[in-house]
Amino acid sequence: MSKRLTIKRLAAAAVTAAGVLALPAAQAAEPLKIGFVYVGPVGDAGWTYAHDQGRLMLEKELAGKVKTTYVENVPEGADAERVIRELAQKNDLIFTTSFGYMNPTLKVAKAFPKVKFEHATGYKTDKNLGVYEARFYEGAYLLGVIAGKQSKTGTLGFIGSVAIPEVIRNINAFTLGAQSVNPAIKTKVLWVNAWYDPAKERQAAETLIAQGADVLCQNTDSPATVQVAQEKGVYAFGWDSDMTKFAPKAHLTANMNNWGPYYIAEAKKAIDGTWTPGDAKLGIKEGIVKFAPLNPVVSADTAKLFEEKKQAIVDGKLYPFAGPIKDQSGAEKVKAGASMALPEIMSFNWFVAGVEGSIPK
Repeated sequence: MSKRLTIKRLAAAAVTAAGVLALPAAQAAEPLKIGFVYVGPVGDAGWTYAHDQGRLMLEKELAGKVKTTYVENVPEGADAERVIRELAQKNDLIFTTSFGYMNPTLKVAKAFPKVKFEHATGYKTDKNLGVYEARFYEGAYLLGVIAGKQSKTGTLGFIGSVAIPEVIRNINAFTLGAQSVNPAIKTKVLWVNAWYDPAKERQAAETLIAQGADVLCQNTDSPATVQVAQEKGVYAFGWDSDMTKFAPKAHLTANMNNWGPYYIAEAKKAIDGTWTPGDAKLGIKEGIVKFAPLNPVVSADTAKLFEEKKQAIVDGKLYPFAGPIKDQSGAEKVKAGASMALPEIMSFNWFVAGVEGSIPK
């Protein structure tokens, strides 16, 4: 055996050994790359904050198995498509977390068939695009129960963000919840036509209080409403996250979004190859809609009623949109003994009786 041949064989053996040693590393699964698109700043309260808390929960639960990134303050317009497209080039799963991202998400999903997409609060799906949302109206109804018990003037105020069915049904559910304990109560609505605009939210809250509202609710992202409530000596509810720290005296509770369990479940499906585009609508029963601690000013009787009605919703014994329900004109929309079907709820475009205000066209 020549020295040259021996060296060659040794070298070949070394390469083979190196390959064997390197094999486990090569087979180690790459972390699932997940991108999030946010309409507002992450901040420390509200819609975007709640989604980002879900992202952080996902990272903690699946440490080493996922790698996440996010882009905040993305307007619902042409720029959204650019951002989503850039994320699709680098990620395996994309969550776009605002209604106005629907068409851009659909367009990009068609261009990236191997990437999985999920759009929050939308209704357009595709082979690689699912949708998801929370049954926020369940929480809104229960906030209304507290508001109806807490109000002295019989006038509630609601700061609306963008006039889409989701927000309209939340206003209606809030009003129906209040009417369940005080049939004569009314809800005044003002729109800010934005998801996040603290200055407009503040102005709307001040106007509603000047019009006699002594309990405020919002479907907007900043804590401006609860802050104004505390300044003016009235009450308010947080939305999407616990806003107690911004107005500890005024904040009665909050309708909170707990997105973490959903994001974890969807990431696990993507990792194990079982992900399919779905149409998830999750509420109190599933743990996606939760509540901040009740303010001590809420009476024991009201707190008990709140808990009883919450459990009734979970048990399927209480449905926020059960008849009889009339619209603003007094026309019967849902008969006694009947309930609104899900497609009707998802396409709400009218206010129930007791709501004062109009829906922007």
